[in-house]
Amino acid sequence: MSNSVENATPRLHGASRLAVGALGVIGLFGIVLQTFNIPLLGVFPLLSNRYYYLLIAVFLAAAFLLLPARSNDSLAPVSPVDWVLAGLSLACAGYLGVNAELIITQGWDVVAPTIPAVVSILVVLLSLEALRRSGGILLLIICGFFASYPLFADYMPGFLWGPSLSVTETAAAHVMGMESLIGIPLRVVADALVGFIIFGAVLNAIGGARFFMELSMALMGRRRGGSAKVAIVSSALFGSLSGSVISNVLSTGRMTISSMKRSGYPPQYAGAVEACASTGGTLMPPVMGAVAFIMASFLDVSYTTIVIAAIVPSVLYYLALLLQVDLFAARNNIVTPADQEIPVLRAVIGQGWHHLVSLFGLVALLFMVSPARAAYYATGLMLLVSLIRYRQIPRFDAAQSLVEGVTRDIAYLIATLCGIGLVVGSLAITGVGGAFSRELVQYGGENTLLLLILGAITSFVLGMGMTVSACYIFLATVLAPALVKLGLSPIGSHLFVLYWGMLSYITPPVALASITAAQIAGAKGMATGFTSMRLGAALFILPFVFVYEPALLLQGGDVVVTIFAISTAVMALTALSCALEGYFYGIGSISKLERLVVGVGSIGLMIPDRMYELGGLVIVVLGAGIAQMRRRAIQKRAGNGSPD
Repeated sequence: MSNSVENATPRLHGASRLAVGALGVIGLFGIVLQTFNIPLLGVFPLLSNRYYYLLIAVFLAAAFLLLPARSNDSLAPVSPVDWVLAGLSLACAGYLGVNAELIITQGWDVVAPTIPAVVSILVVLLSLEALRRSGGILLLIICGFFASYPLFADYMPGFLWGPSLSVTETAAAHVMGMESLIGIPLRVVADALVGFIIFGAVLNAIGGARFFMELSMALMGRRRGGSAKVAIVSSALFGSLSGSVISNVLSTGRMTISSMKRSGYPPQYAGAVEACASTGGTLMPPVMGAVAFIMASFLDVSYTTIVIAAIVPSVLYYLALLLQVDLFAARNNIVTPADQEIPVLRAVIGQGWHHLVSLFGLVALLFMVSPARAAYYATGLMLLVSLIRYRQIPRFDAAQSLVEGVTRDIAYLIATLCGIGLVVGSLAITGVGGAFSRELVQYGGENTLLLLILGAITSFVLGMGMTVSACYIFLATVLAPALVKLGLSPIGSHLFVLYWGMLSYITPPVALASITAAQIAGAKGMATGFTSMRLGAALFILPFVFVYEPALLLQGGDVVVTIFAISTAVMALTALSCALEGYFYGIGSISKLERLVVGVGSIGLMIPDRMYELGGLVIVVLGAGIAQMRRRAIQKRAGNGSPD
């Protein structure tokens, strides 16, 4: 194959690297057998909870070997403490797996014998430590508080009250019940997501990321503001498969940001473009990271239903980004540098056609077989066409690094979602999750907009301290049901909290994507964050639009209404982009007053009411007319020799 995978975990050496590789092979082998219901030695397929405990045993152990105790010490070798924690994870979760049937038949989650109770306490502590390593101290504090909530729930006031449990009862409910440790978050990873992690890793290993970059260059490189458009398209393609915002910034940003700076984009603007583009990748089908699978489980709908609903909002978001960088380039006369080599589209496709076959194969398979199996079939197709393309069998070291990479990604997810599962479990055990939703509905009354604003603020604040999956899972439990009770679309409500949870990646004070991109660009983090807010304005507004207009989620069935809604949204985003960048197509630069008028009109166009839409269109036309008249007056004075 063309590229080998580098060892991205330099702390692994000798025995630790061998152990992680062995754990990864065992775990992946078990996942494949379970996914395809392949019988083996009378053991596989496993009882469902036994299967989940097996994954926790294998990948939680791997997480302690892969993730250092201190996040800023990635080169630290595996310590004796790491080995002890890994061994405890294997032993404790393995014990639960062996006794999986007894857990169900004898109700150990309610009344646990002494040994299972002690094991449960150890598993909770191990999960929280793994969460600290994968998600940081802030996420540990949040999840630790909620994990222990059943211990003091009867002391809480009002709707926060719940029945209290002892330490052993709480641990047993968390670990041996079906709503906490092995609840929806972990089951989604185990049942559906692993295949897509493997697909993404193999795609990157055979040069997929570079192909998408070159394809974007061939498509957009020669256009006005081409370097920024390349960054947007390549980040959308890569992010739709990787589902990780920060890895997207680090993977594509190192190439795209320097190219944008050479073209004439200011460093903070170049960083903001990459941050916004990478953030949107997690919202872009077909993969959308882990969130789409978790959302499908919460809503009890097919994965393809979520993907179809997410298509239009994600495309509109990227359209807004492309429009803004194009308008910025027009206003500042930014062109492609003469020394920048632009690949020829035919040559790029000729070299990397097998990547497109794999990607289109994955999309087609999603509609033909279950998503869990589709990813494996697509990976097999990818390996087959790559073998045909390169006529070369992968080397052992490349395969070993690939297994390590996949194991690392799964271990990171398991470490994170075990801790997050404790939050969901506590809300279910105490009943506070449902009470919180009812209280929100009561507080908001019949005012849907007020509830959406409260939800947006809640989503944004929680998004500051949590990963995308963690934020969404929490909000899907306590907030989305409240929105649905008011008659809003279930999918629209869940996408709403997801979009607003994502905003913390580009919005100060946290702005992880913006700060990461700023470091690459050599710009100030907060300045890049505020520029990202302006570029990502569509991310603030779109959730309010599609939650009121289900046609943008391709729901409702009326083709005419859907086309009208999409067309209106495109006009609104075009007008908003013109207002934000101070440049109107066909006219040129516009004044601050004209930008304000056009911006107000664009907001009117976004309100799903025909009178507001008509009024918004009139205001946009009025603003454009004023700008055109001012421009003609300036040209006339210039023609008469008068000063501007």
